Amino acid sequence: MRRAASHVFDLDGTLSDPSVGIARSLNHALASSGYAPLRDRDVTRCIGPPLDEVFRTIVGPVDDARIVDLVAKYRERYADVGYAENVMYPGIAESLSELTDGGAVLGVCTSKRADFAERILRRFGIRERFAFVSGGDIGVTKSDQLAGLVRDRCADESSIMVGDRAVDIAAAKVNGLASAGVLWGFGSADELKAAQPEFLIASPAELTKVLS
Repeated sequence: MRRAASHVFDLDGTLSDPSVGIARSLNHALASSGYAPLRDRDVTRCIGPPLDEVFRTIVGPVDDARIVDLVAKYRERYADVGYAENVMYPGIAESLSELTDGGAVLGVCTSKRADFAERILRRFGIRERFAFVSGGDIGVTKSDQLAGLVRDRCADESSIMVGDRAVDIAAAKVNGLASAGVLWGFGSADELKAAQPEFLIASPAELTKVLS
């Protein structure tokens, strides 16, 4: 019988810093349709939500076909080089090892498409630490993803969703999971505190202590 994950991790901003690859791929897509590039200070708000939501926030009201085109152009560059412009946070590998060596079952739930997430985790050498990788797509929310994991018994009310944005915490609450907000990612402390996770974790080194 499948054991539900003890902890379900977000990827971007939680396990790794994807900001360079995401910013360059977003700007590649925007330039392809004649939009101005993002300013550096605007990149943070684009990391975490699904891509279609991100582009709607950036370009404003447009038809669905334009959003689909922008997402396709983003993924064109991201699949080539963007995924590799990603850096794992110091201390993450060690904490994951401690958790799994202690018997925890881990999973990943990311808005990033699953094949990209798989490539990134394998590049970091940590894919084997996770029992599953759930990826998103256009029109799929983090809440939808977690609901699917609960339905498939990959997660349950004993699982803890670990993420760096309010959307991660909200998705956990909707699906009856506890949550932990991490303070080294792209969500501010104020954002996370307002979302009211059960735990706040200051550094990757504290993951094992808090989650155990």
